[in-house]
Amino acid sequence: MDADSDPDTEFCEVVITADDPRWLADFTRTLVEERLAACGHLVAPIRSIYRWDGAVRDETEARVSLHTRRALVDVIVARTNQEHGYEVPCVIALPLTGGNPAYLAWLAAETATSSAGRGDAPRSPA
Repeated sequence: MDADSDPDTEFCEVVITADDPRWLADFTRTLVEERLAACGHLVAPIRSIYRWDGAVRDETEARVSLHTRRALVDVIVARTNQEHGYEVPCVIALPLTGGNPAYLAWLAAETATSSAGRGDAPRSPA
């Protein structure tokens, strides 16, 4: 997408990990209900290997991939930081550079816009 694109129509995938799959599923449901994401694809378990506090850790976690608008990423990051149990939760946004036009239209309709509030299109399965 070019630099002149409207962030309300640019889409991304936001990845969040957590140690509790049930919490992550509930959190994902809340984000979808509030139209901060059109959907979330949850995968559990995943194996995470990372360095924390000077030691390499090898842990079981869950991961969700949220489909949303780029304009909503800051709200999702703030919300995650507020509600997540980790000191530094993993929340990253990856740009979507294309896709099924009908799916992208559904994603736009199902997520809040920064200026207009809520989408009003009929709900469709992700």
